[in-house]
Amino acid sequence: MKKVLILVFVSALGGLLTLSGYKFFVEKESQSFVVNEPTDLPVFLPVSTHNVANNNNAITPDFIEAADKSLDAVVHVKNTSIINAPMSMRDLFYGRQSQRAQVGTGSGVIISPTGYIVTNNHVINNANEISITLNNNKAYMAELIGSDESTDIALLKIDTDEELPFMAFGDSDNAKVGEWVLAVGNPFNLTSTVTAGIISAKSRDLSGNHSQSFIQTDAAVNPGNSGGALVNTNGDLIGINTAISSRTGSYIGYSFAVPSNIARKIVNDIMEYGNVQNGILGVVGSALDSKSAEEFGTSTAEGFYVSEVQEDTGAEKAGIQSGDIINKIDNVKIHKFSDLTGYLKTKSPEDIVKVTLLRDGKEETFPVKLLKPSTYKLETIGFIKNASKKELKKYNTEYGVKIASFDKNYQPYWNKNGIEEGSIVTKINGTQLYTIEDAQSAIKTKQLNEPLQIEVININGEKVVFNFR
Repeated sequence: MKKVLILVFVSALGGLLTLSGYKFFVEKESQSFVVNEPTDLPVFLPVSTHNVANNNNAITPDFIEAADKSLDAVVHVKNTSIINAPMSMRDLFYGRQSQRAQVGTGSGVIISPTGYIVTNNHVINNANEISITLNNNKAYMAELIGSDESTDIALLKIDTDEELPFMAFGDSDNAKVGEWVLAVGNPFNLTSTVTAGIISAKSRDLSGNHSQSFIQTDAAVNPGNSGGALVNTNGDLIGINTAISSRTGSYIGYSFAVPSNIARKIVNDIMEYGNVQNGILGVVGSALDSKSAEEFGTSTAEGFYVSEVQEDTGAEKAGIQSGDIINKIDNVKIHKFSDLTGYLKTKSPEDIVKVTLLRDGKEETFPVKLLKPSTYKLETIGFIKNASKKELKKYNTEYGVKIASFDKNYQPYWNKNGIEEGSIVTKINGTQLYTIEDAQSAIKTKQLNEPLQIEVININGEKVVFNFR
């Protein structure tokens, strides 16, 4: 029994010593490890101490004031035109005519308290009747003052006994890519609609022939928005909404606006002259890129490369030469062709512009006087230009314009009928031509279904009339 008690005592003492050793050595070491664990964050972790909510509130644009300034100045435009529709059996039975009234709608912007309204040419094209509905639901009949097909701008006028809310043109040259803008108009006949987006690009050309210079935005623009206002957050009119890029015909991509500086110039010309007065520089060429720069042997890949200087133009008189690279006009940088054409559309004949160019690696600046265009593209022929007295005398005529070059698609037809480059076009639809402006006016006043009649003097000195439908 005594041996058993001794064994129990020894076992208990051994367990106690083991437990004490564990607590003193092992557990103490574990606690020491936890206490000494580093508490500093890794240096590569991004840390921000900004108040995100407050920061978002600070940069969020406020469109309320801009919308308030523009809503009452944007109108609904209705275009009623008469078209010839196919005859049906019911038409024959009831003796009805094939002519039908077709209605198109769009938007417009009041630009003066006396009732002048700017819109798109395609909104009112071929209209027999134009009506305007204001934001207060008052309706008026409108008069077409003038239009310009190339820029798609038209000017209307309504008569009222009260001053109208209006928008003044802003400076579209100051508009920046990334800037917030509003599109105000009447999409799908929904009046007074405002959408927002940013300016995605400037000097955008959709034609492929560098004749356009649009402001591109991602603001939602749909059918009916055409002719409406593009405004910045200050409520300044910086563009006239004109087109959309879409695979469905409705908004899924980008919209395009005529810059206000171009629209304002077109409107002023129509008011003062009845037509658009374009000023030309007198150079022919193309925009540079890396491929063309290598071809032309230049180190710069931006700017407009001058391949030809037209005779009797401001560029020739100023000393601009073939091979020059235009990189600025009046300190406006020229990156691509549409930068050049867009800026020149804001200028008039007799204006003087400062052309900065690179020649043999050195930068030079030339003052150039812009002149009226010396050529005009006449449909079914090609380019025509003013004829000198000597050239008219050669064909025994006192009036007419000269065929400068043929459209390649029509040249075989004209050559077959004895008409060559240098031949004189004397009349269009009975109107005698003394300048290319006369030809332009004759084409512009031609009715939609009216045939085109062109009188030309052939190589035998005979006046021959050609009819085109």
